[in-house]
Amino acid sequence: MAATLPLFPLGTVLMPGASLPLHIFEPRYRQLTVDLVTGAVPGKQFGVVALREGWAPDEHGIDGLHTVGCTAELLDVRRLPDGRFDIVTRGARRFRLLELDAESKPYLMGAVEFLPDEPTTPAAEDTTRVLTAAARAAHRRYCSTAWKSDDWSEPEHDVAPDTLSHLLAADCLLPMSDRQRLLEQTCPTTRLKMVRALMARETGLLTHLRAVPAPMTTFAVEHSFN
Repeated sequence: MAATLPLFPLGTVLMPGASLPLHIFEPRYRQLTVDLVTGAVPGKQFGVVALREGWAPDEHGIDGLHTVGCTAELLDVRRLPDGRFDIVTRGARRFRLLELDAESKPYLMGAVEFLPDEPTTPAAEDTTRVLTAAARAAHRRYCSTAWKSDDWSEPEHDVAPDTLSHLLAADCLLPMSDRQRLLEQTCPTTRLKMVRALMARETGLLTHLRAVPAPMTTFAVEHSFN
């Protein structure tokens, strides 16, 4: 399904189902926030796309962006006295960016097509259950190594396997390239395998280096690089 979305390029990858707080300070994204709140942008959703390292869409156009992104649903807005905003969003639907429009609005607009997962066959259901359990176990090991006990929690047990992989990845400080590969993967079982392997790798690195990342609250607010 084709659509047109406002775009918010960031130096991070948003996963479906994951929370993303943002501090809005640039005038064009303040305008986007106003348009979201007032309904000028329908559905209170915009697209988050990751910047390619060393590139910028203002200079390089669509080549400065990864072409698979995720819509962000606006959940909460707090306007600050100086006109800036603190907002809370949640990842919703993946999309592929087809065209970039830098002229029609103060902020970037994109023509996109939504990117659903491949259907899971009945024959793959047993494999999916095994992979789900393995991915959850890898997530517990990672979080127990990386965070204090009160800094993390497990996803609810009724979270669907296709969403689970994204939520587990959101709890892990993965390099952006790994997060982008996960976002682009449309096979749920393959994505569960990837998440389990990546979390096992990161847990091993943390254990070997005896390194403990900063608390998750350090990373609670994303900043625009535009």
